[in-house]
Amino acid sequence: MTGKVALVTGATQGLGLALVEGLASRLSSEDTVYLTGRDLDRVTQAVETVPSGGASVRGAILDVAEPEGAARLAAQVADRHGGVDVVFGNAVMRVGPDDDPRAIVRDYAEVNNFGTTRLLRAFAPLLRDDGRFLVVASSLGALNHLAPALHDRFAELSTLDEVDEQVAAWRDAVADGSARGGDWPGFVNIPSKIGQVAAVRALAGRRREDDLARGILLAAVCPGMMNTPTSAMWWDVRDAPSPAQAADALLDLVFGPVRPEHYGQLVRDGQVLPWTPGE
Repeated sequence: MTGKVALVTGATQGLGLALVEGLASRLSSEDTVYLTGRDLDRVTQAVETVPSGGASVRGAILDVAEPEGAARLAAQVADRHGGVDVVFGNAVMRVGPDDDPRAIVRDYAEVNNFGTTRLLRAFAPLLRDDGRFLVVASSLGALNHLAPALHDRFAELSTLDEVDEQVAAWRDAVADGSARGGDWPGFVNIPSKIGQVAAVRALAGRRREDDLARGILLAAVCPGMMNTPTSAMWWDVRDAPSPAQAADALLDLVFGPVRPEHYGQLVRDGQVLPWTPGE
């Protein structure tokens, strides 16, 4: 019987690395935390920075943009440990103010959105009793950030395939320029984050009863504004929390009791953010 197993994607820096450090410090020496990223050198270097003590930190290569990457790693984790207890989906392609949305949107959606649904498909079936699967999203993932004419695209999706179809339609509209003349926002982060939350909600709708009976939490989480170089390209973040400080509220969802109202929702600082306007 293995100890607890946790896995964090996009974990070589920033919030992902802070989550690995927090998990490792709160878990025991019998437990394992997988620090994953797409570059071997960066993964190796990040593992070496994690303070000793607590859980064992193990580096693993995972490029969520690779179609079979998540499934392949999930099979390895299942063979080695039999299941997983904590998953943080944190992999993200960052975008700056000077990036042309048409040029970057395909890669952006591949990492942030299809990477999320691949991770959900691969690792949600491996969750053990009392497990946690948390997708790092944003408060921008609420429908009120979209024009009302677009709400029906994401409001009641019931499968991950349906979510992928809507994300692909948005991606293609941005790439071919047609989104500029429609209702889509110019900031690609908004539809992308909404797609992530919609994916969590779609899967949660199918798993809710069984998961809550088993003490499992599946949710999207918002860490809030952080003082990072990427955020600093857009906003003044000098007074914002560090990634390590922002990680604390997310880790509390891992180590605290499951609150049923959090299940399948977008959660920030322990509170549910409304999905639809007026909710």
